This record gives sequence, structure tokens and C-alpha cells, in this order.
Amino acid sequence: MSEITRENEFNPEAYVFEPVTAERIRSRSVLPAQRENFTVTTADGKRLVGELSLPAGDIKATLVTFHPLPTHGGYMDSHVYKKASFRLPELANIAVLRFNTRGTRSIRGVSEGVFDGGFAEKKDFDAILKFARERSLPNLWLVGWSFGTELVLKYGPEHASEFTGAILLSPPLHRVHPAELDEWNRISNPLVALVPELDDYLRPEAAGERFGVIDRAQIHGFEGCKHLWVGEKAVNLVLNAIVSTVTGESTELPTEYTGLMAQEITEL
Repeated sequence: MSEITRENEFNPEAYVFEPVTAERIRSRSVLPAQRENFTVTTADGKRLVGELSLPAGDIKATLVTFHPLPTHGGYMDSHVYKKASFRLPELANIAVLRFNTRGTRSIRGVSEGVFDGGFAEKKDFDAILKFARERSLPNLWLVGWSFGTELVLKYGPEHASEFTGAILLSPPLHRVHPAELDEWNRISNPLVALVPELDDYLRPEAAGERFGVIDRAQIHGFEGCKHLWVGEKAVNLVLNAIVSTVTGESTELPTEYTGLMAQEITEL
């Protein structure tokens, strides 16, 4: 990746859409959406960069995503989130908000600050929820993946009135204290954990035990899947589960598309 500055941050208007008929949706397929870059400023003055992808019609739900560990390659373009933003606005009328936590870079740009192990990231969490609230985005669901689940678990309850529920992908429960889990018993927001059968850190049976302290936590295991949800089969499973959860309707997303399609841009 070339050096990223404010002057050359990726602009989603660069996508080139062409008509296709019954085209297979592949890992780099980009479907139509209203995509806009945004920035927020945290309480300690850090500029965070993100992208909001909106459907053309009414929004059924909004995913506010929190990415995996940036010190191990996690960022707003981590593939499940990237593919959610490529597909869900068009296929499910779901808005997808992605951003880089402090000190994290992607083709979109670099968020100011340095990684703080989930502590200063509370200010990032607060700023993103404030942005979503100010944009009046409906039916907000917090979606964390790996490290991102820890931000959701630690800081979600304080914002309980601002979101509908939370979905956790591959929660490791490394940084979350029992008292923080217990805070979820003081609120009524749904909490759903999607746990790969072959996860590196927390597998379904152990997840059931650890999350057993939260009365209404739902644990769903995914046979054959691993922590990073690699491969289109795993991606489709997890996206179907997310859409079904946030819409309340059992959903199987199409794997072919007729309409306008672009290809992912990976270099500036």
C-alpha cells in the first residue's frame, strides 16, 4: 500500500460499475450503494476515518462495526466487514458503518493516535456512536469481531439506549472482566455471539459457559468455521446470520446478481 495522506485517501466514487447478468458474487464484487467517507473527532482530539454505505431505499437496519486487533492486521477493511459493505446495502437494505480505530490504517485513510489495548479506544467507541446518533441511522446494531467484540462488551451497556442489540463474531473474551459482562444483565438489548467451531480462542461449548453469566446471551456455533471466517462459504454463513438477526427474518442472501457491479479497488 502506498503512503496514505489526507490528500490521497480512497474515494468510493472511484468505483466503476458495469451491467452484469446472473453474475456470481465473488470476494471482490462491489454492488451499488450510496458510499460516503466520514471523519469523527474523539474527546481527546483524534481524527478517525470511516465509510458509511447506505442502501438506495429505506434502511432496515444499521451495522456499526468494530474491527479485529489492529496490531495483528485488523482494520475497517477486514474481509467480513468489507464484504458486508459491498453487499448488504443492495441485497438487504442494510447500512454498514466501518471505521479505523486510533492508530489504524487502510486504503480509506489513517486514524490518528496509537493503539491502546482497548482503553483509549473507549473514546473511539463514544465518538462513533455519537456520529451514528447524529445521522439518525435507524435500528442500530453493534457488530464486533475479535478485538472489536471486547469494545462492544466493555462499552456497549453505557450506550444501551442508543442501539438495538449487539452481535459478536469470534469473541475471545481476553480483555473483558466478569463485572463488565454482568453489566449486560442490567440492560435489555439482545446479545448474540457467532462462534466458529474451530476458533483459535473460544469455541462454542466454552463460549456457552463463559457467556452463561448473561441471562439472555445467545450462542450460535458454526460448524467447520475458524476465527477469521476465511472463504466465501464462511462469509455467506456469517452474513446470513447477521441479516437474519438484525431484520428478525430468516434470510439467505443471493450468491448471484443482475444489475450494476464494480470490482474492489485495493491500491490508490
